[in-house]
Amino acid sequence: MLDRVRALLGGTFDPPHLGHLAAGEAAYRSLGLKSVAFLPAGDPWQKRDRSVTGAEHRLAMTRTAIADVSYFTVDERELHRDGPSYTIDTLEALGDERVVLVLGADAAAGLRSWHRADEVAERAAIAVVPRAGIARSAVAEAVPDAVWLDMPELPISGADLRARVAAGASIRFLVRAAVWEYIEMHGLYREAS
Repeated sequence: MLDRVRALLGGTFDPPHLGHLAAGEAAYRSLGLKSVAFLPAGDPWQKRDRSVTGAEHRLAMTRTAIADVSYFTVDERELHRDGPSYTIDTLEALGDERVVLVLGADAAAGLRSWHRADEVAERAAIAVVPRAGIARSAVAEAVPDAVWLDMPELPISGADLRARVAAGASIRFLVRAAVWEYIEMHGLYREAS
């Protein structure tokens, strides 16, 4: 039982979608956690090649997505940090607290490219969400002691959702209803990023 461990599910959440929520649920149930904190990236340095929706919208959508789930919380510390969002900075801020990072298989396989990756791997346990097209061997090479979460692969990505909205297609049942309404109300993603 990991009820005294902080679980962090980080991401850009641009927008937060059902895949994120399913990952949080799988971590909560599979690992016996007390809660899962969704951690929106402030300045995601690995996404410098594209524009990222403003932090205020991503935070509002994340809060909206998890609003009625008592064991989901939002940790907004990275949104208030100046400069790039590095996971190691967040882990250092937590001190000696035990942490599980919930990562998609693509992120886990690319962990070696992260800022101070060895320290991240030393300070946190890694729980992995299966992603289509990412082999378990690629993840094992980057994170040999990763724990795989028991959940189906959900082929939903923020990039695809933004592209669908920009093309005039609906994402209504790929995000929570309140998130879809927020996107519609604020006219987000109307132009391709």
